[in-house]
Amino acid sequence: MPRRQTRVTGAAEASLAAALHALRTRLDLPGAFPPAALAEAEAAAASPRLPERDETGIPLFTIDPPGSTDLDQAMHLGRRPGGYRVHYAIADVAAFVTPGGAVDDEAHRRVQTLYLPDGRVPLHPPVLSEGAASLTPGRTAPALLWRIDLDADGRRTATDVRRALVRSTARLDYEGVQLRLDTDTAGEPLDLLREIGTLRERLEAERGGISLDVPEQDVVEHDGRYGLEYRAPRPADSWNAQISLLTGMAAADLMTASGTGVLRTLPTAPDGAVARLRRSAKALRIDWPHHVSYAALLRSLDPHDTRHAAFLQDCTALLRGAGYTVFTGGDTPVPAVHAAVAAPYTHCTAPLRRLVDRYAGELCVAAVAGREPPEWVREALPALPRRMAEGSRRAGAVERECVDLVEAALLKDRVGDVFEAYVVDVHDRDPAVGTVHLEEPAVVARVEGGTRPLALGERLRVRLTRADPGREKALFAPA
Repeated sequence: MPRRQTRVTGAAEASLAAALHALRTRLDLPGAFPPAALAEAEAAAASPRLPERDETGIPLFTIDPPGSTDLDQAMHLGRRPGGYRVHYAIADVAAFVTPGGAVDDEAHRRVQTLYLPDGRVPLHPPVLSEGAASLTPGRTAPALLWRIDLDADGRRTATDVRRALVRSTARLDYEGVQLRLDTDTAGEPLDLLREIGTLRERLEAERGGISLDVPEQDVVEHDGRYGLEYRAPRPADSWNAQISLLTGMAAADLMTASGTGVLRTLPTAPDGAVARLRRSAKALRIDWPHHVSYAALLRSLDPHDTRHAAFLQDCTALLRGAGYTVFTGGDTPVPAVHAAVAAPYTHCTAPLRRLVDRYAGELCVAAVAGREPPEWVREALPALPRRMAEGSRRAGAVERECVDLVEAALLKDRVGDVFEAYVVDVHDRDPAVGTVHLEEPAVVARVEGGTRPLALGERLRVRLTRADPGREKALFAPA
């Protein structure tokens, strides 16, 4: 999911700024880093544990949202006889963070970076996450450098990961990458992002993997004014994600073979949930032949079509329930597969922003070297699933609450106005209550108070009945 990194400024945003401040307090979000953590981070930034291997000659590049400064990944894509070679550098947080130290303790308390419209709550002190540890172009930095070889069909044939010094040469963003690819002005290695990404998408389809291209509701800022926009994922977003997925799957295989690891897992959706989606598809007039799988249907949908967008939104319910599974001593992990990926998979590509990735990276480096994982990694593993679950719940609450606040602030002077919308969800117990997706502005909110049942996907004119940032979410009623 794209990270919301917007900043709200100006007198016109005073009510929202106050509500966001209150939200931080209400959700008990971490504030400033403790002095001991800041001092330790400064010292680590000045004197990190550097590897001997030098791979600064590989012309890596990053792809991130505009303005990003915590750059976890950099890549280079090349051809090789019979296929391709992917170099994927991941920021080496362990080069800066001492196990059991002040920065490590604070990272375990924070678990992951949180993004709010008025600024982020980082996992690590900015001197590390936006400075010494970030893979910023032109700066030499320690990394876990993955080398993954693929055959001509995009299937993985060899995997290696080890510590190395790297240097990114360019900072790219998704929109710019897509434009260059669309206008045939990219050249290699960006052309290979499309080529390899397309091959990996094809393999994902073969194994029954799921990609949900749900239109996303982004908080944006223009000239000091906040707002909301819908954005359908670009093809380049998916191709870039396929490189991360490739690495996460390779990491899962390394850990499984070594007998110790932590996987990102998701149970298979129960038959009842899929049956419910079939009813939704019928209500939305989406043709779903019985011989077509759920995953295949999703790949055929167009997120720009309002009926398809409503169905895709409904499908997100099947992806809930993801967690982490730890295994040690050679035991077979249970569960072992992420149902949406349709393969063993782990999080390992965002250690600047997510705690578990640092541990997954260490386990993979040890596995390739044929040695036991460090003691500090093995000691932390049992508690990681619970800690990550707590962090994920907090991050989800922050995202939902922030969007609710921006929606209410955007609409606070329009109570009584009528908007064009369509229904994206209907309450199971009360079909007159549901969720609507406004065409303009980009608001998704509750609708209630009607005298007849709502129909999933129907066009509906709705009237705004309340919107008070920090007090009440936006609420609509059928007009």
